[in-house]
Amino acid sequence: MKHTMGVAGLAVMGENLVLNMVSKGFSVAVYNRTYAKTEQFLAGRAQGKEISGFQQVEDFVDALESPRKIMLMLKAGPPVDQFIEQLLPHLSPGDIVIDGGNSNYHDTTRRVAYLESKGLHFIGSGVSGGEEGALKGPSIMPGGSAGAWPYVEPVFTAIAAKVDDGSSCCAWMGPEGAGHFVKMVHNGIEYGDMQLICEAYHFMKSVLEMSAAEIHSVFIEWNNGELSSYLIEITAEITGFLDEDGEPLLDKILDAAGQKGTGKWTVDAALNFGVPLSLISESVFARCLSSFKDLRVAASKQISGHVYSFDHEKETMLKDLGRALYGAKIMSYTQGFGLLQASSNELGWNLNYAEIARIWRGGCIIRSAFLDRITDAFTKNPGLTNMLLDPYFLGMIVDIQGSLRRVVRTAVMAGIPMPCHSGAISYFDGLRTARLPANLLQAQRDYFGAHMYERVDKPRGEWFHTNWTGEGGDTTSTTYSK
Repeated sequence: MKHTMGVAGLAVMGENLVLNMVSKGFSVAVYNRTYAKTEQFLAGRAQGKEISGFQQVEDFVDALESPRKIMLMLKAGPPVDQFIEQLLPHLSPGDIVIDGGNSNYHDTTRRVAYLESKGLHFIGSGVSGGEEGALKGPSIMPGGSAGAWPYVEPVFTAIAAKVDDGSSCCAWMGPEGAGHFVKMVHNGIEYGDMQLICEAYHFMKSVLEMSAAEIHSVFIEWNNGELSSYLIEITAEITGFLDEDGEPLLDKILDAAGQKGTGKWTVDAALNFGVPLSLISESVFARCLSSFKDLRVAASKQISGHVYSFDHEKETMLKDLGRALYGAKIMSYTQGFGLLQASSNELGWNLNYAEIARIWRGGCIIRSAFLDRITDAFTKNPGLTNMLLDPYFLGMIVDIQGSLRRVVRTAVMAGIPMPCHSGAISYFDGLRTARLPANLLQAQRDYFGAHMYERVDKPRGEWFHTNWTGEGGDTTSTTYSK
């Protein structure tokens, strides 16, 4: 019997995706670099299911129906390239290789061109949802060789999460590395969401001096309102989880965060495309700062902050905090979708923003009721230049801005860092400011580097240089970067 799909890599995500595929009626051939892992899987969770394991790559490939569909669930980077080279001698024209890991979109673009040059297809697919999502239904974001999609679509749409209307949380993103780019931005937004929630938790704990039980109750309440999301839901569970001694486990966890690189890639991409991704960037840097645990402990003993005592009505401030979190979330997603728009415009990917928001509604880590609003915004106006200008989001943020300002002001006075909430209001104020002080910045650049400037009384695109000191020449720099 020939198998529908092949999956190489039986770590947590690979194993669970295989079981998901089989549960939807597909037979799967599996391969793992260490055959003992394959044997363990076959004797355990895969026992009695339409799953066959192989020790040799050639046998693994030969067990698949044509065109062969091989999904790689491997560590990003060289391991993917190395395994592709192992596969190539055994593949036939039209066969499809799928990378389901968190690969850099530049690598995916390169691999698409490389395999297509050999008469093969390559798909780079973002898969979000963690262990549970892989097993029960993730959000899937494929892109690459469009000719491969009709062969892969029946499998991917079947194993993806489903939302209330029954639609699958999977859709074709576009050519080249579009799928992995969308997944990368998803992860960047995820960084922002997580940091915003952490800041709200810190505010409740350190400014409002709330108990673990009180904080737990607030997150439960928030998850029943407009902030309802997977991350708020798990935060409610985490804040209520007690250790063996009956004390909150959260208080015993070291405050040094880790990261795997997708947040950094998102910030890199924002810099390359010239997109103000300030809030999401701050979430990445917040993780970096947290990792300097020893330095922070030492500094806390030597540097005293402003003495502050919260003397306002706690319930009113809690209401402000929830509204501030929602407002900052709007800013974060505005920036994330701004990055998607910039990349699509520059690379010609023609991304469908309503569809992206739709497939993020289920299965993935950032799934939330909030995404319905984004789907509606881009469905009504596909040419929306900035998400904040949608009537719903514009009305909400104008109404919420007072709460966001009060929370940030209180945090500043209390000496509690809230970089993402602060970044949210700064982005909002910057976006709504018709004249920023960048005129002075341009004058400075022209003064020391002859980089030239545009004038408000002349057409855009016409450049000028001033001999500020009377001692410079007329030669100007030919390099200008936005």
